[in-house]
Amino acid sequence: MAKEKVTVQDIADALGISRNTASKALNGTGSIPEETRNKVIKKAIELKYKQFAFLDNDQLLSKHTGNIALLTANLPNASHFGSALISGLEKRISSEGFNLSFHIIRDVDQASLSLPVNFDASNVDGIICIELFDKAYSELITNLGVPTIFVDCASTICYPDFKADILLMENERSTYQLTKKLIEGGYDSFGFIGDYNHCLSFNERWVGFNRALTEAGIPLDLDQCIVDDDRLFFSKPDWLDQRLQQMKRLPSAFVCANDYIAVSFMKALKNNNVSIPEDVAVCGFDNGPESRIVEPHLTTVHIYSNEMGVKAAEMLLSRINDPARPYQIAHIFTKPVIRETTPRIG
Repeated sequence: MAKEKVTVQDIADALGISRNTASKALNGTGSIPEETRNKVIKKAIELKYKQFAFLDNDQLLSKHTGNIALLTANLPNASHFGSALISGLEKRISSEGFNLSFHIIRDVDQASLSLPVNFDASNVDGIICIELFDKAYSELITNLGVPTIFVDCASTICYPDFKADILLMENERSTYQLTKKLIEGGYDSFGFIGDYNHCLSFNERWVGFNRALTEAGIPLDLDQCIVDDDRLFFSKPDWLDQRLQQMKRLPSAFVCANDYIAVSFMKALKNNNVSIPEDVAVCGFDNGPESRIVEPHLTTVHIYSNEMGVKAAEMLLSRINDPARPYQIAHIFTKPVIRETTPRIG
């Protein structure tokens, strides 16, 4: 027989949480994850607790703050693909009445697993993470219980256990196609430049590169690759020059993890009197402004950044509206762009 009067303790006992947590969720106070709040209110409706006796589950998600937080370790500059992505993202969420706030995750925050001081998880409906590749810190964010999407993520993320949606540009197939074109164009030895564990996108590009070599029966020679820790690429101006000088023999083509690395590597090649593309071919990824400015113009892969921003917004809005739906991993189409650094392919 149902109890004559339902209490907060009854709701807490039914969900296996403390009375204090249940009370804060019902009153909308304190830093309670949205997922927990929803469960408490659902149970209050089910048990017909006080004012919730007259509500139904369709009204459960009606309480929104109207705020979405963007968390990033590096705010993208104008030449980074993330700049156009954020523009598309902001327009899409604004059309739904949401505001976007920016929060920089410092190195000290990541090391101490601390949230930014200006970030309040109880005051946001959703979180978007860009350029955030630390696995432990990513899990700190997903454990907040707030609907979250990562645009790219740590290379070591395990999908079944990761409580967030993930959006990436298509990496593996486009790098595979580009490397295959190089092979068909007569290039016969290859090096990869970039830390393939820097992020999931870099890792997928590495996989595509290796798949093309494997299918063609071309052995991978790590002595012709520079795959050191990503931080070393930016440690000092002449680091790439030094690594290049350590190579006993150059391959006929280099595939780089992104355009920034490719342009930096092209400078190192020129500093060491290596001619591009006469001595070696070079490819990048991103189709950033620098790929069209550097001489010779860089073969790369185009990312539809604005469209990625719109898609990220739509995925997060869907998650906010239906927190219990299965998590998604989505890829947005990319396209190889052939330029002067690879003259044997078209």
